[in-house]
Amino acid sequence: MASLTLLIISLSFNILVLLPLQLDAISSCNGPCRTLNDCDGQLICINGKCNDDPDIGTNICGGVGGGSGTCKSSGTLTCGAKSYPKYKCSPPVTSSTLAKLTNNDFSEGGDGGGPSECDERYHSNDERVVALSTGWYNDGSRCGKMIKIRATNGRTTTAKVVDECDFRNGCDDEHAGQPPCRNNIVDGSNAVWNAFGLDTNLGVVDVTWSMA
Repeated sequence: MASLTLLIISLSFNILVLLPLQLDAISSCNGPCRTLNDCDGQLICINGKCNDDPDIGTNICGGVGGGSGTCKSSGTLTCGAKSYPKYKCSPPVTSSTLAKLTNNDFSEGGDGGGPSECDERYHSNDERVVALSTGWYNDGSRCGKMIKIRATNGRTTTAKVVDECDFRNGCDDEHAGQPPCRNNIVDGSNAVWNAFGLDTNLGVVDVTWSMA
C-alpha cells in the first residue's frame, strides 16, 4: 500500500513538472494560445489563437497590412512612357519599421489633389501629418492615430495619420496624376521634415517608424 502511495505521488509530481513546459510553448501566427505569454513577439492571444495586436498596429499574420518576408511588386502601372510597380502588401509593422520619408503638400491645391482620406479635410503645411502606404494604412485603421518617426540624424517626431499613399492606383485625376506609391512610404508634410531639420529638396530619406 505504501509503495502504491509513493508511486501515485511520484507520478503527480512528474505531471506538475512537465505541465508548465507544455504551456510555455511559444506559438506563431494562428497558433493555439491561452494567455499573452503563449504568443511569439508582438502577437497577442485572440479567441484562442495568436494574432496581430490592433492596438500596437502589428501586421505580421498576413492580409494587406503585412505578412512575413518581403512584399514584392505585383505588376506595373504605366504612366505615359514610364512604368511603376504596384504592390499588394507592405512590410510588417514592428517597433522600428524601416521606411522612406517623402514630402507631400496636404493643403488645398497641393500634391494629393483631393482632401485627406481619413477626415475629408485639407491640412496646413504647419501640421505634422502623414500618409502611409496602403498596407500600413490598413483600410483606414490607423486614421487619426499618432506615429513616432525617427530620422537617421537621431531626431524623432510624432505625426498624425490622415491619408493613404496608394500603392495600387495612380496616374489619374483622383491621384492628381501622381504614380502609385512604393509599399514602404511615410509621406510627410513640411512640418514633419522641419521637425527633423531636413531640406524637402532631398526628396526621399530613410526613417523608421512605429505607433506612438
